[in-house]
Amino acid sequence: MISADLNGKTALITGGASGIGLATATLFARSGATVAINDLPGSPALAKAVADLETAGLAVLAAPGDVGDAGGARDMVQQAAQSMGRLDYLINNAGTAATSAPIPAADLDSLTEDFWQTILGLNLVGPFRCTHAAADHLRAARGAVVNTASTAAFGSPGSSAVYAASKAGLVSLTRSLARGLGPEVRVNAVAPGYIKTPWTARFGPEWEQLSVDRMALKRAGEPEDIAEIMLFLCAGAAFVTGQTIVADGGM
Repeated sequence: MISADLNGKTALITGGASGIGLATATLFARSGATVAINDLPGSPALAKAVADLETAGLAVLAAPGDVGDAGGARDMVQQAAQSMGRLDYLINNAGTAATSAPIPAADLDSLTEDFWQTILGLNLVGPFRCTHAAADHLRAARGAVVNTASTAAFGSPGSSAVYAASKAGLVSLTRSLARGLGPEVRVNAVAPGYIKTPWTARFGPEWEQLSVDRMALKRAGEPEDIAEIMLFLCAGAAFVTGQTIVADGGM
């Protein structure tokens, strides 16, 4: 596990109560940062994550809010930044597949208007909302943004064509935001392959094995594998912006 000295720094991590988000919140907090963990209001997972990390002596706070809602996202970011006194790093990790089983590419009937709106609203517009709301704070801190994309953006099997499109859009948005927020703020993304999380577990062991069989490293990724890259892109990588790092075990 890599490490960095983030004493005096702050981070906001959306979708931070489980999986990749929780691993990232834990790593940043253990590195000395004060971390605001976002999840939906009333989320039991959010309450547990904050309580567990506080028990471990780490500086964390809850930042409830719905990233899929314009007003909710804006208010959540502003409140988190005010509570911490500044904002150095924004991790746009919240996302959804909006399905409990992968949807075959030929099944166009399942890709309804509501399905499109749900996924795009959270996976693509959500990161823009949060980055927009955080922009002034990030500029003042000369901070960094990291977006959670997906290898589905580059043609790997994903949960649906809509999900893949949302993540491809996020890769493009990452480049545009890097131009728009530079030179003060760096904006990058990570595109995970198969990572063992409660979210991917819903697709079953066959989906995991199919993914592992295609990997050079022959193992499923762990949330901590992605958290390390996010830490690198925030605390290091000073000449890297507008990029998407693919982390898929050599798929």
